[in-house]
Amino acid sequence: MPRHLATKVSKPGGDEVGSGTGIGQITGGVRSTDGPATVNTPSKEIVTHLPPLTEPLPNLPEAIYAAPLAESAVTKVTTLSNGLRIASEPRYGQFCTVGLVIDSGPRYEVAYPSGVSHFLEKLAFNSTLNFPNKDAILKELEKNGGICDCQSSRDTLIYAASIDSRAIESVTRLLADVTLRPSLSEQEVALARRAVNFELETLGMRPEQEPILMDMIHSAAFRDNTLGLPKLCPLENLDHIDRKVLMNYLKYHHSPKRLVIAGVGVDHEELVSNVQRYFVEEKAIWDMETLEDLGPNQVDSSVAQYTGGLVKEQCEIPIYAAAGLPELAHVVVGFEGCSHQDNDFVPLCVLNIMMGGGGSFSAGGPGKGMYSRLYTKVLNRYHWMYSATAYNHAYADTGLFCIHGSAPPQHMNDMVEVITREMMGMAAEPGREELMRSKIQLQSMLLMNLESRPVVFEDVGRQVLVTGHRKRPEHFIKEIDAVTAADVQRVAQRLLSSAPSVAARGDIQNLPEMSQIKSAVSGSGRTGIGRRLSLFK
Repeated sequence: MPRHLATKVSKPGGDEVGSGTGIGQITGGVRSTDGPATVNTPSKEIVTHLPPLTEPLPNLPEAIYAAPLAESAVTKVTTLSNGLRIASEPRYGQFCTVGLVIDSGPRYEVAYPSGVSHFLEKLAFNSTLNFPNKDAILKELEKNGGICDCQSSRDTLIYAASIDSRAIESVTRLLADVTLRPSLSEQEVALARRAVNFELETLGMRPEQEPILMDMIHSAAFRDNTLGLPKLCPLENLDHIDRKVLMNYLKYHHSPKRLVIAGVGVDHEELVSNVQRYFVEEKAIWDMETLEDLGPNQVDSSVAQYTGGLVKEQCEIPIYAAAGLPELAHVVVGFEGCSHQDNDFVPLCVLNIMMGGGGSFSAGGPGKGMYSRLYTKVLNRYHWMYSATAYNHAYADTGLFCIHGSAPPQHMNDMVEVITREMMGMAAEPGREELMRSKIQLQSMLLMNLESRPVVFEDVGRQVLVTGHRKRPEHFIKEIDAVTAADVQRVAQRLLSSAPSVAARGDIQNLPEMSQIKSAVSGSGRTGIGRRLSLFK
């Protein structure tokens, strides 16, 4: 059996070192035979009787490795008598995430002043029947190391808290009060109004235009209906939203059948017991108060109608003064996408990763999308393009796929032409390597995001809200694997068959006419917007 050998000092022979390139002068090698110069050579002496690390130690029992339990991959769902659904998943760790995902949001505000959801987001975790003020709520959370948050999207409103898993009763009671029994005092509504106004002013002073542009492109795509209603509260509506409007909205949109209570890292039966006590047995505030009949007495159930169209705003965009960047004009070009329950949803997600994009100054490698089409074919070729990014918005009944670009105002016409050409190019067959890279990147992003407990909570809540159950990540990994080049081509052609939607903001005097953009999209891949770029020759 081989043994580890030590080294010992020995004297070299006369011709071992001392001639050649002179490196010996640097390393201390011998240049003459005078003096006690030495070098290290392997020793034959055995220093340990243990075997090398490549061989197992004798007489040790065979290692038994931990394996995931079957129940750890199960999402339990319970529906209470009033229609409220409770979903949970076990997860190792001392902390848990519990919250509500509510079928509510700007798309349901057609009969209300737009901006109600924006107000509710600012009013979350304020005073309730059992908590006199916001400080009382925060102290209750801090006792158990908890934090809370509220976020609204176009079709959902989410209240959530991460807290020690031994404090399930405390957090359930708190969430029930926040969602079903808020006080909404006039002072709190006034403060929320100021907070919304400040946020709108801040958005107007920031060079980043994404929140405003996403509202604009949805307004263009779904004109005056459902998903086209603004997420950001219009300035003219600030004084029209008060406690009466908010309470009327909550009464019909926070009903039990529109709620899903989700927990990750909790005991399911304990969660169900506490929800029954605080969400069912205790009444909501609108059942205890007599509300004035000021608004609709039912929820809008309209299906989103894609219209296409143009929304533009000629204005001055703030610039990055310190970075020395020029003033930029922004444009978003979009087409009707698909629902997250559609069979084409996963192929469309692959196409979105394939298009990719970002900013001209993004740093990173393949994992950051630097090999995506909008980098290799746009940002790397046109120095005047400062950003180009693809977005895929999916909802319960439809979707929106769009590309956002920014460039100095004098290049607005060229920018629209480049973006339009890239969208027309989506219908071409993708390369094998490009398709494989996009699929692997999408799988990687999915799995890395689901390592976060709050992300798992949101995934569980959203899926159960729409379908009543949760599809496991393994399901989506297989779906992504099964996507072919023909699938990507098919969904691209489906996108391009719809009418284009365009949103533009900034100094947009050079924006092409909508008729030109429509003509370019329907023109078999040729773009006739203004003069042709050299790339098209």
